[in-house]
Amino acid sequence: MFIKLTKEQKDMMIGDIQSFFSQERDEDISEFAAQRVLDFVKESLAPHFYNAAILDAKHVIEQQFSSMEDEILTLERPIKR
Repeated sequence: MFIKLTKEQKDMMIGDIQSFFSQERDEDISEFAAQRVLDFVKESLAPHFYNAAILDAKHVIEQQFSSMEDEILTLERPIKR
């Protein structure tokens, strides 16, 4: 996936993963192991969330376009014959 993260973002996520494992599973994992979990999420799971967000954005844009189209049509003037 083409997600680019800054070093600060990666470090924060790795810390979050380590905290999750510690709190939820009572398991301490290394920074390397947390990096592997992050890589798995980025490669395998993130595309699903990304595609869902794109679909949501598409629906919002379609609704806004439809609303604009309706507003434009109200500007039409009747033609007398």
